[in-house]
Order: sequence, then structure tokens, then C-alpha cells
Amino acid sequence: MADELNSVKKGRYHHGDLRAALLDAAEALLGERGVDGFSLRECARRAGVSPAAPAHHFGDARGLLTALATRAFAALTDALAAAPVTDEPVADLHALGAAYVGFALARPALFDLMWRRALLSGDDPAFIAAADAAFDPLAQAVARVTGGAPDRADVMAAWSMVHGYARLALDGAVPPQTRPPLAEVVRRLTL
Repeated sequence: MADELNSVKKGRYHHGDLRAALLDAAEALLGERGVDGFSLRECARRAGVSPAAPAHHFGDARGLLTALATRAFAALTDALAAAPVTDEPVADLHALGAAYVGFALARPALFDLMWRRALLSGDDPAFIAAADAAFDPLAQAVARVTGGAPDRADVMAAWSMVHGYARLALDGAVPPQTRPPLAEVVRRLTL
């Protein structure tokens, strides 16, 4: 009887990777309700654990959201790395811009979370490393276009343009039915 009770408890509360299960639950919840509808209790419920269980891995909601934003930056880095690289620096910059906007449009809840710094632990080393890694391809592409070391003002200008377009599209200011082809918009936005 005791073995059956332990088996039930294990089946109910044991995860092979509770951390990943909670991150997956948080991402799904954000996708449904947005950042403002996030609830640590609901994440725990969806992962099939007690409301106190997330504290073991994340401490609190800020910790979980920071870990999810870290994972989102890693996914953005992967999306940028998948952009084609050619012998044409301007074309490469355009491809990166399109990959950036494409990521934002494909994963709007995560994209929103990544920039909601008031909800995140901005001093978390893993978060900082992931955000820096996502920024590096843009800096390198701008440096190739300008023919020198990455100039911070040039990088910020290129980033601001594609980020602004992504934000406008996500906020509905550029409805899909009137949106010009992404490649054409990005070509005009970047350097």
C-alpha cells in the first residue's frame, strides 16, 4: 500500500525536468494571456505541481519570467543564425532584419516578454549573456556594412528600425492585410 501511495505521489509531482516543464507552461500561458495575464500559480497548475514548487527552481515569478526571457533570447539567436550569409554585407543585414521581425511575428508573447525589463531580473548573468549573444550578429553585420568596428550608434539605429517595425506590426498599427512584403520593408529600414 505504501508503495502504491509513493507511486501516485511520484506520478503526480515528479517530472523528468520540472524546470523545463514550468518554462513550457509559462510560454504557453504567455501565448494565451500575454505578459499581463501571467500567473505563477497557473504555471504550476499546468505543470501539475503545487504552487510552491516553482520556487525551488526560480524563486519567484520574476525568476521564472527571467529564465523564460533568457530562453527567448537564445531562440532569437538561433533565428538570427539561420539567416543566410553571403558575400553581400547589406543583403546579410537585410536577412538579419527579416529574421528578427520574423521571430517577433512568430513568437509575439516571448518577444514582448524579452523587452519588459520591469518584470525581469536584468542583472541575471544568464539573461545578460543570452541578450548579448542575440545582439552580436547585428553588431557584426553592421560592422561588415560600414567596413569597420561595430559603431554603437549605427548598430542602435539598425536595431531600432527593425524593432520598431516589429513592435508596430505586433501592436496592430500595421495590419497583416496592408503590410508590404517583409523583405521590402526591412530592405528600406536597414542602412
